[in-house]
This record gives sequence, structure tokens and C-alpha cells, in this order.
Amino acid sequence: MHIDFLGIQAFLAIVETGSFQLAATELSLSQTAVSHRMRKLEESLGVKLIARTTRDVTLTEAGRALLPTARSAVRELEMSCDAIRKHGQNAPDWLAFSCLPTLSHGLVSPLLLAARDRWPDALVRVFDTSVREQVELLESRVVSFAVSVLQQGYGDLHVESIGDEHFVLACPPQHRFAQQLHVECSALENEPMIRISLASGNSATIDGALGPLRARLRWRYEALHNAMALDMVRAGLGLAIVPHLFVPPDSGVAVVPIKAPIVKRTLCLVSRRDDKPSAQEQWLRDQAVALLKMRLTAKEDD
Repeated sequence: MHIDFLGIQAFLAIVETGSFQLAATELSLSQTAVSHRMRKLEESLGVKLIARTTRDVTLTEAGRALLPTARSAVRELEMSCDAIRKHGQNAPDWLAFSCLPTLSHGLVSPLLLAARDRWPDALVRVFDTSVREQVELLESRVVSFAVSVLQQGYGDLHVESIGDEHFVLACPPQHRFAQQLHVECSALENEPMIRISLASGNSATIDGALGPLRARLRWRYEALHNAMALDMVRAGLGLAIVPHLFVPPDSGVAVVPIKAPIVKRTLCLVSRRDDKPSAQEQWLRDQAVALLKMRLTAKEDD
């Protein structure tokens, strides 16, 4: 769907100023141009957003529904543009990389501490974000590399496999599964389960591994992020299948290896094929890979 940003800008200006005339002054446009933008926006949406009289303008029900979302979207866009502008102004001074949020615990802080010891004055920017946004950051040359997971969608980017990370069952410490050496997924059929949102790549990994069993499990709750799922587990609401590296030792939940089927994902480092990293960037990449491999080995030995 085409997003009419000019129309949304006019809509917000009219709401904020209370009139088409003042909105035109704020946007440095003619009143006719503002009216034209509003008409195009309403035609593209198929609904009236503003009821206009000779004295004032009022929002329709559709306009009231759109207003908070439009404000939030424009605010986020402004913040993103400001961040990119600042990055452009200081790009030569920063080392920048991206890391998936589910891999950041136990990786980012040790990596930054090691970098600080080696280069006390170095400036490092970390983007903890999704795979899709990692690709965008790499293609726009905002970051030097990304610590991610192997999946479709990397296009012509260079992908270096690091190792496999297993998913585990997170349960309350007092749960009957907590003291078991491992658990089979078929034993979960009568347990209240906490599902990670379908928008998550982890959700697709779990569903693919479970196969037909997925439909037989009792998905009682759904969380958008693993952190929320762990919080639900701590509260005793249910059990969750999560990446092993995501669960810190002091998480307040028990982790149990999963057998039959094994659920796992492949960790990787993603970069541009034509990239020529600086000595500092190459050192950061090598350290990130070494730290991840060390953490994977330590988890296997647990």
C-alpha cells in the first residue's frame, strides 16, 4: 500500500493548528495545496478524516482513530532521520555493528569492554534490532557487520556461519520438568504454553521443528518478545521454548534441553561482500565470533 506522507503531514498540521489556513502557514504552502493534500489522503483511504465548517474543523471517527498512529509514525520517522543525520555527521568517528536482541546478552557488554581496553577512546554504536532492519543497516552502510541468524532474505550480503544454538524449555524452578535432564516435546501437550509472536523469526523456527505437534500444544499466551515470555514463565503462567543463549544464569527460570524434536538455529555474522573493514572493525568482528563460539561451547557443556 502506498503511504501518503504528504497527506498525513497536512492532516496532522490541520489537527494541531485547528484550521486549514494556519496549517498552510505552518507548512509554507497555500491553503489550496493543503486542501488538495487532505482530499488525496481521504480518497486513498476511502473515508473522511476531517469535518470542515465555516468556523472550525473536527475529526470524524476515522480521523480520531488515525490520529495517534499518525503522530507516533511521524515522531518515529523524525527520530530515525535525526539519528541518521547525527551518524552521517560523525560516521568516521564511530565503530558500528548490529546484534539480534536475543543474542545480545553475554555478548555485547563483554565485546565493548574488550574494545574499551584495547582502544580507550573508541566510540562504538550498537543497533540491537531485527534481521530485516539489520539488512537495511548493512545495505545503507550504517553498520560494518551484524550478528544474526541464518535465514532467507540476506540477498547479496556475505554470511559466515558461526554455530548452532539449541532452543530450550523455560519453566518455573518448582515445575516438575525443572529437574529433568531433558524433555520431549510430546510431554508438553497438556501444559499451558507461551508462544512467541508469529512475527518473530524464532516462532517460525519453533513451528518448523514441531511440525504437526505444534497444533496439539496448548498455546495459552502469546508474547511479542522472548523477554516478555520469560517474565510470564517466572510468574508461573506457563512454559516457553526460547533460544538457550537468551536465558541468563540469574533469569529466575529453569532451562531444560529439548529432545525429539531438537529445535535449533544457526548463528552467523553478516557483512557486505565489497566491504574493506578497518583494523578496528575486523577486530570487533573476530572478537564477536570468538565470544559467540565460546558461549555456544559453554552452553553445550552445561
